[in-house]
Amino acid sequence: MRTLALRGGARVAVVAAEWCDAFGVVTRGRVQLELRDGKPGPVLGRDAGFWLRGTGVRALRNPGRRTARVRIGTPGTGPSRARPHSVRQLPNDGGTT
Repeated sequence: MRTLALRGGARVAVVAAEWCDAFGVVTRGRVQLELRDGKPGPVLGRDAGFWLRGTGVRALRNPGRRTARVRIGTPGTGPSRARPHSVRQLPNDGGTT
């Protein structure tokens, strides 16, 4: 997981190939989504989560004066993915599920 810091008025382009499976959570400030056609999208406040896949978002923008922070996570990152999980199969007792 990484943290994206957006200073007041800053804009960060969303490159589809790099962000296709990204999930973001606003941890500080407000972040506005810029839509594919360049129009302003919704403004998300603290604790708002959003997927970028299939949304048509082309940029993240900070509409405020203070620095906003967004935690970005993607599947396959982080310590939980570092080693495979063992799966234990339960015995078949003949019952139904």
